[in-house]
Order: sequence, then C-alpha cells, then structure tokens
Amino acid sequence: MGKVDYQFNTKTLSVEKVNETLWDKLKKVLRIALAGLVFSVIVLIIGYTFFDSPKEHMLRREINQYEFQHQIMHERLDKLTSVLEDIQHRDDQIYRVIFEADPIPRSVREAGHGGSDRYSDLEGYDNSELIKEMHQRLDKIARQLYVQSKSYDEVFEMAKNKADMLASIPAIIPVERGTQRVVSGFGYRIHPVYKTMRMHTGVDFSAPTGTPIYATGNGVVKKAGRNRHGYGIMVRIDHGYGYETLYAHMSKLNVQNGQEVQRGEIIGYVGSTGISTAPHLHYEVIRNGKKVNPVSYFYNDLTPEEFEYIIEKASRVNQSLS
Repeated sequence: MGKVDYQFNTKTLSVEKVNETLWDKLKKVLRIALAGLVFSVIVLIIGYTFFDSPKEHMLRREINQYEFQHQIMHERLDKLTSVLEDIQHRDDQIYRVIFEADPIPRSVREAGHGGSDRYSDLEGYDNSELIKEMHQRLDKIARQLYVQSKSYDEVFEMAKNKADMLASIPAIIPVERGTQRVVSGFGYRIHPVYKTMRMHTGVDFSAPTGTPIYATGNGVVKKAGRNRHGYGIMVRIDHGYGYETLYAHMSKLNVQNGQEVQRGEIIGYVGSTGISTAPHLHYEVIRNGKKVNPVSYFYNDLTPEEFEYIIEKASRVNQSLS
C-alpha cells in the first residue's frame, strides 16, 4: 500500500487527505534532483579546489621534478661558467703573458652567434622563455669553449717555440757598459736642436765613435742604410713575435738587408750621423707596430741594482742627443 499524505485545513479545522497531481509529483522530483545537483556541484568545486585528483597529483609531482631538475641544470651551468671564467683569466693573465701574447678581447670571447630567429622553433610553449634561456646559456658556453680551445692551440704553438722566442725578444743593452752610458730615456725630452719638449721614442747611449753596437735579440735585418728622416745610418731588425728594434746615428754598418743576426752580434758602430749633437746610439723597441720603452727589456744581463739604476737614470727629464 502506497504512502498517503495528509494536511491540516485551517479553514475547516480538519485533517484532509492530500490529493497530489502528476505535476506536483514531478515538481517534487525536480526539486530533489536540483538539490542533489547543486550539492554535487558544490562538492566537486570544493574537491577540485582543495584536493587533487590522482592524475593531477601525478602531474604535479612531474612538474616539481622538472623544476628540481631545471634548478640543478642551472646550478651546473653556473659552475661551468665559473670554471670557464677562471680558465679564461689564467689564459689571459698568465699563459699569454708568459709568451708575450696579447689577451683575447672580451668582445671576441663573448661574440654572438646566429640571428634573432635562432630560437624561433622554441616559441609557442608554456615554458618557452625557460627553454630559450637554457639554450642560450648552453650556446654561449659552447662558443666560449671553442674560442678557448683555439687560444690554447696558439699557446701550445708558442710553447713549442719558447726557446726561439726567448732568444728573439730584445733583452740586452746594445752597447758595452750600457748602464753608465744612458743619457736620455723614453718620454718627453728637450730636443737638442729645436730646444722644445718632444716625444723621445727611444733611449740614447753616449759612447765614443766606433764603439760596437750589438743586436739585442735574434732576428733578420729589415733595413740597413742611411735614413732621410734624421736617424742617419741605421739598422732595423725584425725579431718576429711582434718585435722590432732600431739602432740609429751609426758611423758604420756591419750587416746588410736580409741578413740573419744573433743576439750579441755586432751590427754596427756608434757615430753621430743624421740629426745628432754628439756620438751616441739611439735605440728603439717596437712592439706590434708601437714604440715602447726599451728600458723594460734591459733585464737579461743586469743585476737588480743595475736595473733600478738604469730605470732611474732613464726617467730623468733632460735634453736628448737626437
């Protein structure tokens, strides 16, 4: 027997049987269904907001693992970069200095590679910037390693030729008893003829006419003869490795163009030819096309005390002899 519903009639003050229509029953079912639907939606919202599904939990663990691995890779790249920078510093400040080679410019070590569309195939992903950054860092390290590898090839070649290089670099005083003969050094000095301050690009050694002049390093005579620009009779020697030396105001030559000479070999004799006020040798050192202070290369046959003496004497501002 089905359930029978009753209701109290306030007008007749009696309990009457409720006669439900089909529509009333349908509305009751709809209300229950709607309440259940609303409850279900609320439960789902709470569940998805505060709790992970098994699949989401798995994906979240994968994301955390990827982030952890990404962090480890960045730390390793940082260490690789630090080690590479140390290698570059040693290369520039130690190895290349030992072999008298110029350091590699920073612009060469960090030169760019490829165009702006090099990483275009990495666009369009959720983590495109992270992926591009990683590729850029790896490419930069690869470029720097390539440059460093080529630099070590050069250093290796210089090391094989070290004995020849050391014998070729100008390293002695070009006249006997040179420490006592220094008259004027490198820098601005009073010109003996024009009596004005002019750049003196070498060192003047006072000596009697006919005093032997020695090659300061192994090399090949590039020019031997009379000069029309004030040097008089002169010799210019190419020592290789970026070095040249010049000997001016000679009285007589002892070498000729193209001749190979050894350190300590007599190449000529002191005189006073060209623009000169007294017998002396004007000596220059040229490094990679630039005239440098020759005093820095008087280290092979001097004691520390003699070297200090010659530096102090050459630094005095006085009148040059040419």
